[in-house]
Amino acid sequence: MLLRMSTLLLKTLREEPADAEVPSHRLLLRAGYIRRAAPGGYTWLPLGKLVLDRVTAIVRDEMLAVGAQEVSFPALLPREPYDVSNRWTEYGDDIFTLHDRRGSDYLLAPTHEEMFTLLVQDMTSSYRDFPLVLFQVQTKYRDEARPRGGLLRGREFLMKDAYSFSLTDQELTQAYATMRAAYQRAFTRLGLSHTIVAAMSGAMGGSASEEFLATAEVGEDTYVGCTSCSYAANTEAVVTPAPPSPEMTARPLEVHDTPGTPTIASLVELANTRALGGRTDWTAADTLKNVVVTVHRPGGDDEVLVIGVPGDREVDLKRLDAALAPATATLFDDFSARPDLVKGYIGPQGIKARYLADPRVAPGTAWLTGANEAGRHAINVVAGRDFTADGTIEAAEVRAGDPCPSCRDGELTMRRGIEIGHIFQLGRRYTDAFKVDVLGVDGKPVRPTMGSYGIGVSRAVAAIAEQHNDERGLLWPDEVAPADVHIVAAGKDGQVEAALALGASLVEAGLRVLVDDRPNISAGVKFTDAELIGVARSIVVGRRLGEGIVEVRDRRTGSRDEVAVTDIPRVIREALG
Repeated sequence: MLLRMSTLLLKTLREEPADAEVPSHRLLLRAGYIRRAAPGGYTWLPLGKLVLDRVTAIVRDEMLAVGAQEVSFPALLPREPYDVSNRWTEYGDDIFTLHDRRGSDYLLAPTHEEMFTLLVQDMTSSYRDFPLVLFQVQTKYRDEARPRGGLLRGREFLMKDAYSFSLTDQELTQAYATMRAAYQRAFTRLGLSHTIVAAMSGAMGGSASEEFLATAEVGEDTYVGCTSCSYAANTEAVVTPAPPSPEMTARPLEVHDTPGTPTIASLVELANTRALGGRTDWTAADTLKNVVVTVHRPGGDDEVLVIGVPGDREVDLKRLDAALAPATATLFDDFSARPDLVKGYIGPQGIKARYLADPRVAPGTAWLTGANEAGRHAINVVAGRDFTADGTIEAAEVRAGDPCPSCRDGELTMRRGIEIGHIFQLGRRYTDAFKVDVLGVDGKPVRPTMGSYGIGVSRAVAAIAEQHNDERGLLWPDEVAPADVHIVAAGKDGQVEAALALGASLVEAGLRVLVDDRPNISAGVKFTDAELIGVARSIVVGRRLGEGIVEVRDRRTGSRDEVAVTDIPRVIREALG
C-alpha cells in the first residue's frame, strides 16, 4: 500500500477544535482521522479507516484463533424478539426506535443477544452442535443523552460482540476462560495498557462479570485497586466488607430538639455543642443519612425509595443505578407530596417507604439520625432494634483508603480507565426467554447456557490514541498505525520523485507506506504533520539524496540515523521486527 499525501483526502488542523474535550478527540480531529458528522457520530477519513480496520483485524484474528465463527446480523431489527426478552421496555429511552411504512416497530440494535439466540435455535438441534462460539463486528446504536469524548461515548459505534453456547456450566466456565485469555492477547497486540476489574452486568443480565479498562485519566470508569493484593473492581461492583457485629446497646432511643440542622455538618456541630448523649466527639460517621430517591422501572410505576448511608458518605447514583438495574433512580424532590418524609430530618424508624441500608448499617449499630419531625433528631437509634431495613444496597460512594473487600489487609486506591471490553456469563436468561432446547447425549432436552464477550472496536481506537501520544501528536503502536513508515520529501531537486521511488520499493518489500509528496509545502509543515499523524518511523529524503543517503527517524527513541537508500528496506524491516 502506497499512500500519497498529495492526493490523500486529508486536512490537518493547527488549532485545537473548540468542541474536543479529551486528547484522543482533539488529536484524531487535528490529524485528519475523523470528522464530526452528527452529535455522537463520526466519519472515518482514509487514515482513520486504516487504523480502524487494523484494530478490527487484530480483534477478528484473536476470535478466529479460539474457534469463534463470524456472522453478521442486520442493525435494523423488529420489535418482537426484544419484547420476548423484555429489553424493548428495559432499555427505555436508551434505544433508537422507529416505524416502517406499515406501522411496525423496529429498533437500531444496541446489542444482539436476541438474534444470536434465535440463530442458534434455528440452526442447532443436538449436543453434537455444541459447544459453539459466534461473533460479529457490527455497528451499534444507543441514544446517549449527552454524547461526549469523541469516539469514547457516541450514539453510533463499532463493536465486536461474541456469544458462547454451552450445554453445561463447566463448558461455560471453560469458554469464559478461553475468551478472557483471547481478550488479553488482543489488547496486548493493540498496545493497550489495561486492567481487568470485577464489574456489573447491567441491562444484559448475567454473572461472573469483568471489564477490561484501558488506563486513562479521561476515562469515565472509576475503579479501585488494592495496595496489598491483586483485587481490582469497577466502583459499581465494589462490595463493602461487613463490619464486626457490635453488641446491642441497652441505651434507649432519645429524641432531641435540633432546630436548624437539616445538613449533616450542622447536625454534628449542634450535637457537639449541646453534648447530646453526653458526647462531644460526634462526627459525620456517627450519623445516619437517609436519601430519598425515585426509582423508575421501565414500563412500570415509579417508586419512592429511601437509602440509608453513614453520614460521612454520599450516595453514588452510578452505584445505585447498577444495584437497581434495569431500573434507574433520580433524587426525589417533591416533598410536598410526602409530608411523612420530613426533608433534612428523616429517620428509618417507622418510615413509610421501602428502606434499603448500606452494609455498614448492620444490626447492633447505633446512630444519630432524623426523628421524622421538623427540627428534631434521635440518638441511640439501633439497627435491628429500633428499625429493620428491607434489605441492603451497595449505593454509598467508594473512597480511597477504604478496606479491601478481598484481603482485608490492604486499602483501596482510586484509578480511572476507559472500558474497552466486557465479558460475563449470561447463563440461560435468553435461552429461557426463547425456550431454546436441544437433544442431549441421553436423548433428553438440554437448554444451552450462554457467555457474552464484547469489545468496543471504535472506542479502542480512541483508547489507543489516549495512551499513545505526546506534545507533538499521535504516536501509534506499530500494529495499528496507518502505515509502517512515513516518507517526507523535504525539498525539491528530485526529492519528491526519489521519495516516491523509495516508497514503491518498500511496498514491494511488503510494507505500508505514506509519502508526503505535496508540492509547495515547506519542510517544516511536513515535519509537523508527520509528528501529528503519528507514524513512529519516518524517512527524510533531503539534502544528502545526491550521495544516496536519507535520514531515518524513530519518534519513540528520538534517534536520527543516516542510511544508504539501498539499505532502507532492510533497516525498516529490522526496526519493525
